[in-house]
Amino acid sequence: MNRSLLRLELEQDRDIVAARQRARQVSALLGFDSQDQVRIATAVSELARNAMRHAGGGAIEFIVAQTPAHGPLQPGNTQLQIVISDHGPGIANLDDAIAESSTGEMKLGLVAARRLMDTFDVYSGKGRGTTITLGKFLPRRTESFTAARAAAIVAQLSADSTEDPTAEIQQQNRELLRSLEELRLRKEELARLNAELEDTNRGVMALYAELEERAAHLRLADETKTRFLSAASHEFRTPVNSVLALSKILLHRLDGDLTPEQEKQVTYIRQAAEQLSTMVDDLLDLRKVESGKLQIRVESFNVTDLFGALRGMFKPLSIKDTVSLSFEEIGALPELRTDQGKVSQILRNLISNALKFTEAGSVRVTARLAADTDMIVFSVADTGIGIAPENHRRVFDEFTQVENPLQKNVKGTGLGLPLSQRLAGLLGGSIDIASALGKGAVFSLAIPVRLTTSAPLGAPAAPETRHAQRVLIVDDSEIERYALRQFLPSSTFEVIEANGGYDGLRLARQSHPDLIFLDLAMPDVHGLEVLKMLKAIDETRNIPVILFTSQRPDDIGADRAAAASALLLKSEMSRESVAAVIRRVGEIHHASV
Repeated sequence: MNRSLLRLELEQDRDIVAARQRARQVSALLGFDSQDQVRIATAVSELARNAMRHAGGGAIEFIVAQTPAHGPLQPGNTQLQIVISDHGPGIANLDDAIAESSTGEMKLGLVAARRLMDTFDVYSGKGRGTTITLGKFLPRRTESFTAARAAAIVAQLSADSTEDPTAEIQQQNRELLRSLEELRLRKEELARLNAELEDTNRGVMALYAELEERAAHLRLADETKTRFLSAASHEFRTPVNSVLALSKILLHRLDGDLTPEQEKQVTYIRQAAEQLSTMVDDLLDLRKVESGKLQIRVESFNVTDLFGALRGMFKPLSIKDTVSLSFEEIGALPELRTDQGKVSQILRNLISNALKFTEAGSVRVTARLAADTDMIVFSVADTGIGIAPENHRRVFDEFTQVENPLQKNVKGTGLGLPLSQRLAGLLGGSIDIASALGKGAVFSLAIPVRLTTSAPLGAPAAPETRHAQRVLIVDDSEIERYALRQFLPSSTFEVIEANGGYDGLRLARQSHPDLIFLDLAMPDVHGLEVLKMLKAIDETRNIPVILFTSQRPDDIGADRAAAASALLLKSEMSRESVAAVIRRVGEIHHASV
């Protein structure tokens, strides 16, 4: 239902001023604020001027219209419509006239009116005049527009005559001064904000400079440590080898017999030299891994041959009669294509540790294919003293040894497990531990059946960047973040956590992770929106994103998740599935670079 409030004829120039005054009166009676009143009055006066100058006159009608045209007139679906019509020659090239780039007095008036109002419609025909309909929605805070209210507004408009043109000019001047004052205040506020932003930028730049300086010092210290350990290890190797050679000569009695006490002493010397030699070799290998100089020699072999070599290697060693060592292949295993020497070195270290810390019982070495992945898992399970859960991560730190009852009798360097974890990372896999104090331990090595030539995600980074690859987990559930973190070896990955989508976006831009695990159902913003924003930002566009969710692929939609690199279901999360999806994403990422 439409209700006409006022009609005004445009016959002379003073009617332009009257149209502006009436527009302000009508908008004020309908509850528009002062700024909207100025916008409406300005739009009407501009189009009234066009009608007078280009058509010689016309008419203006103020109407309250409902959209859609049924039901009661309520704020929000009701608007003030102003119809300006004339009987002039019409507007040639109407589309050009209302375009934003239009020039000329009449065109500028049309563009200005279009910008100031909510709706704008124009009809113009050659020789049939022009009709322009402007619309402004009534404020929601106003009361419902009833017939009684419409009649009251009409009566008040009839009673109120238009003021003197001079008064309207004064009113315009007041509005202009008010606008200038608001602009001045906004300019001052903008200047203040700019000053604060500059101070903040200076602080950030200073922090960046400090961080860069500290990073340079850390790099220098790391390089110095590496050079020292490498040089020291090489220098140690010659005398250690000499001690081993001389002790071997003495024990073989090449220069005469030894008394039982002398043989005991030389044996102790040889054992100490062997331990030092092992530490030197481990140190050299660790530094080679960190510097990226350790070469991977990919070859084809099978598990049967690998286990046969290990069985023959450990058979002549002194093994307690109370500890049994067994090797077992579970199911049919494919041929492996990776670095056999590195795999053997890792397993030798794990088996040696298991034998050392098992006084009675068994050490069982198995190999199996991980379910639904192309990973093979080697497990070394013992019935030894076990490791407390709080020490599971510590055993992979360099030179770290966990206190245990056997420590007086069993010595170690604290380098074997850190080196093994680094070597596993180079092979595209990781080492995991499951153990409890007094209940034995199971160390599991998971590596791909076929090693790609390019280092996948999961391999340690060179020291000039960082030792572990950075992974960002974005999930509002602390339990889910913890569970996923447990499947990411601390020596291979540096884990950063965000408890929401916006926090994840901030950390992604600040820390530049190598990989992002992104949950979907989060309270602040949906994960797919976060994914869209990550791919829209230059700094984060190329970071691989794995959707980490409970939703099935059919529920997500292939088109919506197309920007993600992979999908990992929380219900199917395991050490093997996490390693497999990381390796798969790494291969895709390296192939696209």
